[in-house]
Amino acid sequence: MLQLRSETESDAGEPATDSAPQAASGDGLPRPRRYWAIAAISFGTALFVVDGAIANVALPTIASDLGVSDSAVTNVVTVYQLAMVMVLLPFATIGDKVGHRNLYQIGQVLFCAASAAAFLANNFWALLLVRAGQAIGAGIALSVSAAMLRAIYPAKNLGTGMGINSVIVASSYAIAPTLGGFITEHVDWHWVFVSAAPLGIVSLALGRTLPDPHPRRMKIDWTGGAWSALTVLALIGGLAVATHDNPVPGLVAVALGAVSAVFLTRYERSRDRPVMPVDLMAMPAIGLSTIAAIGAFIASAMLMVALPFRFEQGMGYTPDQVGLLLLPFPLTMLVVAPAAGWLSDHISPSVMGVVGMVVAIAGLVFIATLANDATPTQIGWRLGLTALGFGLFLSPNSRLIIGQAPKDRSAAAGGLLSTARLFGQSTGAALIGVVLAMGLGVGPVPAIASIALCVIAAACSAYRFRATGATLIRKHRHPDMVR
Repeated sequence: MLQLRSETESDAGEPATDSAPQAASGDGLPRPRRYWAIAAISFGTALFVVDGAIANVALPTIASDLGVSDSAVTNVVTVYQLAMVMVLLPFATIGDKVGHRNLYQIGQVLFCAASAAAFLANNFWALLLVRAGQAIGAGIALSVSAAMLRAIYPAKNLGTGMGINSVIVASSYAIAPTLGGFITEHVDWHWVFVSAAPLGIVSLALGRTLPDPHPRRMKIDWTGGAWSALTVLALIGGLAVATHDNPVPGLVAVALGAVSAVFLTRYERSRDRPVMPVDLMAMPAIGLSTIAAIGAFIASAMLMVALPFRFEQGMGYTPDQVGLLLLPFPLTMLVVAPAAGWLSDHISPSVMGVVGMVVAIAGLVFIATLANDATPTQIGWRLGLTALGFGLFLSPNSRLIIGQAPKDRSAAAGGLLSTARLFGQSTGAALIGVVLAMGLGVGPVPAIASIALCVIAAACSAYRFRATGATLIRKHRHPDMVR
């Protein structure tokens, strides 16, 4: 019981109170401002999730219209996620200097400006340029969004807050494939990349209710920021390049990125506020949670990027039908995520993580064995079971990453969480490009690979329970041993 209670109680890292002087104590925003701030950040979250997920259904149509291969067109997703993940960690540090709210709104303005240029994208390279511009704006905003979530909610309700945020994410994922399929089937596909912009306008209109900026006097580590961005570029970009006919340059870039990551880690260990948060990764609860998150996000991304190709090319469904076929996954997440977030305020997130991954693995086994003449009902319950597992895992796991970090490193923890998500999604999309290039994308291979990654996530959650419990027991006996 010590392990169960201690892990949960220590997530917020501070006393859990919800009284009137919250604003003064810093424990969440006062009501009713808190509710307006939740609405503002919810619209912003929906903006970036819809835009990031809406293109998946349109990929086969875009490939045909622009005359590119199926493996190459996945770069529409990969470039977006790559550009976004490159800026997350550097701008999380910049956000501490200029103020989180200020940077969040700057990112939204840049995103909307890039969206306006989408109609000018009349070739594949122009489309990739537009997507990169949207991604930079989205990444700038997302680098500080989790830190603002922590400032909005009282400490004792942080898990609930993460659950509500997961509802927004799941709802957006539910809307995105259906909306993308409808647009692709009935109007010009360019509208796919503009349709989310009104959400950003609403978020900007409510932006004054978000937590106050509170910029800090600090020196920005430009070297670490540029180095981390280039390392991510080599790792994820190399995988994307490997989807083309000659994979050797891409594989060389991946190898260089791995070497760069080793030396960057050594460099960052000597910094007081490292851009790559190696200080947070050294904490068992955060480090293991991050590894587990990357595995789970790669697994889910591989599944959701591969399924449109399987449904259209392997089973003969139309784009708008594919959007509906994918709907059970986000709809299940919509129901499960808030419940999982609330439960993580009361039950060990590590236990929930293991259970969630076991359920997800079961669903993926059924998807891997799906017949080409499967009915929508047979597809739907398999996706729903898989989503149930991911839903039980993601909110509690995110709660640990955000809640265990010191308050003055909230932006770094948020950047780490967003980086784990986008690194996983970018890697998943790039890997599906490789699998499609090998002619294996419309079979069971993506689901089998996702199963292996879920096993890794489950193992991290199980080991985290042991490691965190042992650390907290030592802290209980000898408080001076653990800071």
